[in-house]
Amino acid sequence: MSIEHFKNTAQLALPDSNPVAVPLGEPIAITSSHDIEHADGVAAGIWECTPGRWRRQIAQQEFCHFITGRCTFTPDGGEPMHIQAGDALLLPANTFGIWDIEETVRKSFVLLK
Repeated sequence: MSIEHFKNTAQLALPDSNPVAVPLGEPIAITSSHDIEHADGVAAGIWECTPGRWRRQIAQQEFCHFITGRCTFTPDGGEPMHIQAGDALLLPANTFGIWDIEETVRKSFVLLK
């Protein structure tokens, strides 16, 4: 078993940067992350996203804790959820909807099978 220790998650350099998969207008949000995935299919890491609006495509259950920023997530058929630094969120499997990133967000996350 390998243990990954994320220190100073608010300042940790994130090596990967890519545009979101399904942007919904301008500006196109850019994500950066430092991920680890274990053999049992559980993934965890630190993720950051610049302002923009886009569609969530991850089908796995996700727990996340927001370290910095502000955003809104509106699940399909649901009410908007306003999220800011310090908030935690559990998204059940197959939760799809729209992210609207107002101020660059950074979160730690765990994706579960």
